[in-house]
Amino acid sequence: MGLFDKLTVWLGLKKRQVNVLCVGLDNSGKSTILNQLKPENAQTQDIVPTIGFSVEKISSCSLSFTVFDMSGQGRYRSLWEHYYRDAQAIIFVVDSADRLRIVVAKEELEALINHPDVKRKRIPILFYANKMDLQGSLSSVGVSQMMGLSSLTDKPWQI
Repeated sequence: MGLFDKLTVWLGLKKRQVNVLCVGLDNSGKSTILNQLKPENAQTQDIVPTIGFSVEKISSCSLSFTVFDMSGQGRYRSLWEHYYRDAQAIIFVVDSADRLRIVVAKEELEALINHPDVKRKRIPILFYANKMDLQGSLSSVGVSQMMGLSSLTDKPWQI
């Protein structure tokens, strides 16, 4: 069972189209993660920083995902909120090796979950603690603690 099939079961969804918003700070690995989720013949070898946003369509046997890969650069983060209304799930990527910027990621998460278009929905959030293979990176428990995820009680989430 692939990642998207597991996600389908976790979300309790049947075969359908789902809009997923993928956010996180710049250089957290959002585009690389999405590239790995594509079929091998559709993957690109060179990943470049996302400017603005990109759209990827990924299909599994039970779902067709349209993933909006949003740039994490500071000047583009204001674009995120324009996609909250239509998002049915959120992937929030955190660079677990960048301890200093996790504080900034937490601030962006708080802005996201307090936005009216997200606050009023029980939208599931997948937190992806990326780069855990690097020396000095935090575990998923450490990322969860630094991001204050235990206080996120009104939305289903997983790390």
